[in-house]
Amino acid sequence: MNLLANAGAVYPTWSVLPFAALLLCIAILPLVVDKWWHRNRNKALIGIVFGVPTAAFVAFHDPAVLGHTALEYLAFIALIGSLFVVSGGIEVRGTLSGTPLANAGLLALGALLANIVGTTGASMLLIRPFLRANRKRTEKGHLVVFFIFIVSNVGGLLTPLGDPPLFLGFLHGVPFQWTLVTLWPQWAVVVGACLAVFSVIDSAKYRRENHHLHSHSAEVTHDGPRIAVKGGLNLVLLLAIVGAVYAGGAWIKPLAVAKFGHESPWADVVAQAFQIVSLAAVAGVSLATTSHAIRQDNEFSWHPLIEVSVLFAGIFAAMIPALGVLQQSGGRLGFTEPWKYFWATGALSSFLDNAPTYLAFHKLAQVSLPGTLAGTTAAALAAVSCGAVFFGAMTYIGNGPNFMVKAIADHAGVKTPSFFGYMAWSLGILAPIFVAVTLIFFH
Repeated sequence: MNLLANAGAVYPTWSVLPFAALLLCIAILPLVVDKWWHRNRNKALIGIVFGVPTAAFVAFHDPAVLGHTALEYLAFIALIGSLFVVSGGIEVRGTLSGTPLANAGLLALGALLANIVGTTGASMLLIRPFLRANRKRTEKGHLVVFFIFIVSNVGGLLTPLGDPPLFLGFLHGVPFQWTLVTLWPQWAVVVGACLAVFSVIDSAKYRRENHHLHSHSAEVTHDGPRIAVKGGLNLVLLLAIVGAVYAGGAWIKPLAVAKFGHESPWADVVAQAFQIVSLAAVAGVSLATTSHAIRQDNEFSWHPLIEVSVLFAGIFAAMIPALGVLQQSGGRLGFTEPWKYFWATGALSSFLDNAPTYLAFHKLAQVSLPGTLAGTTAAALAAVSCGAVFFGAMTYIGNGPNFMVKAIADHAGVKTPSFFGYMAWSLGILAPIFVAVTLIFFH
């Protein structure tokens, strides 16, 4: 987000109040007026109430920032929407049992896959088969929670394709292979700890439900394939989405920079416009070529995408002043130790878009801890990277796929935790793991 390039408007502290109020609405309204909140029209109303006045305030003070944010939002929805459409055209059937061992294996697969097709791509591809495998389970809320922890967030640390902050780091001088070579120990500790805790909890719940290992019978005959995949063209289209995102940042943007110059905002505009158009085209191909039967079997509905779109429209607008205040006050924080970057980047990434938060603290590290790796030290960059990626799992709005996974699960009839209920899980499980990461790697 080019908000960080802004040096014009000065945002007063009170300008973050609409964002704080929007967060409170997302957290509290489902608890007190659940039926009212369930309607997307009412979510849109809340987004308008807090997003439009903030957008008007920003437009008056710095219209360029509002324009960049609007384009960033469209690129975000294009990515989320194309992955939602394409993954909705892939039907995975077979002997998916929903046992604790099988569930842990699918989550581990998702953690690996997230580094190839991104956390959003892996989430959209696997969430429906994961829910289908556990359709006979009576307690499912924890399954969604750990899916968001592992597949939608912490699993995507190993490559710049895994999570948007890391891709921005790649575009700002971090070597492509650096995350894999350097951050795999942190990835292994966090993913391993999450899988271990999940296995204990899921096994206990599974035993309490009096399930047996083979209680979930295969959905194909014993003479047929163990796993059947329909809509194979969409697997190719999934790779096309990854290619479009990579090409926009690694090829189109450098060409635009060469034409317009480093200081021109048009380089970002061209790259994001390319991403929006190309991803919309991929989604269009998927809609045109995928049979209606596959989407019907997947229980495909536009409701989750609409829900995410209307809520994040308000979030993107309302968070502009919050990021502006961060930019203004960042230089006074006096961060000189990696663990501070880990927790500060993480704390803000839990509620703000983790991509611009990553850039803000990367820039701060370049000033406070200068070095030869993208302008800072390896320790500082590792702390910022891990904080941005890991802490995205702390709330439903910490990372793009989180709320989408929740929406898909809700639509499938799974009772997921509330906003605060989810945070109780994340604070109880992830926070101690992150403390251990601090002591092992950043202290």
